[in-house]
Amino acid sequence: MNILDKIIASKKAEVSERQKSIPLKKLERTEFFSTPTRSFKDSLLNPEKTGIITEFKRQSPSKGIINHTSTVKEVTGDYTKYGASALSVLTDEVFFGGSMQDFDIARENDIPLLRKEFIIDEYQLVESKAHGADIILLIAACLGVKEANHLAKFAKNLGLNVLLEIHHEKELEHICPNVDVVGVNNRNLKDFKVDINHSIELGNQIPEGKIKIAESGIHDMETLLLLRDHGFQGFLIGEKFMKETDPGKAFKEFVKGLKK
Repeated sequence: MNILDKIIASKKAEVSERQKSIPLKKLERTEFFSTPTRSFKDSLLNPEKTGIITEFKRQSPSKGIINHTSTVKEVTGDYTKYGASALSVLTDEVFFGGSMQDFDIARENDIPLLRKEFIIDEYQLVESKAHGADIILLIAACLGVKEANHLAKFAKNLGLNVLLEIHHEKELEHICPNVDVVGVNNRNLKDFKVDINHSIELGNQIPEGKIKIAESGIHDMETLLLLRDHGFQGFLIGEKFMKETDPGKAFKEFVKGLKK
């Protein structure tokens, strides 16, 4: 069993327990469930922003502990101030050390907010909307084509922006009209190997008209600019900044390279 299989098995058990403790009707009565979401596409294409989706991530299965000292409030506030186009917050606790509490704190920023999670059930989409998410992630490696299409449609009906993540050519079949943005993960979730060139080739096969972003393994400005030259309009970056003592300052310094 690879790490992705372990995560999904754990997630199924977790979702089952959450459904028992917090029923759908309770989630649907929350303040944010009826609040309009912010446009992910508009923010990505806003020339006054960077096109970078900054991520708050404490740890990962491949890297172990990345940063257990920086606070969500401080880091996400700095990311927003220095030009992030969106914020991504990990909510998986078992493998990534995240939580919905982290997400709730990040929501204080006036910027599109992505719930970075392994979504396998409609319940998680309702839960995301109830906590004020603007964007949800669907990972093709975790879902069949019909399942991904169904969850994307369900999410859109809730008013959520949909980011579909792919890594293999066969996953291009998961792209459907209800997907707003396609993310190409440079990292294979089954063995965590990173290959930028593979992702560039895959990105070239994404249908015209779909905004595409690059995820993972972006550690320098040269890589970002290379990806941008190949049509990527957004870049999800987490570990590069989070591994620093002051992630917000690291992001601020990185952004200066975009303006040269």
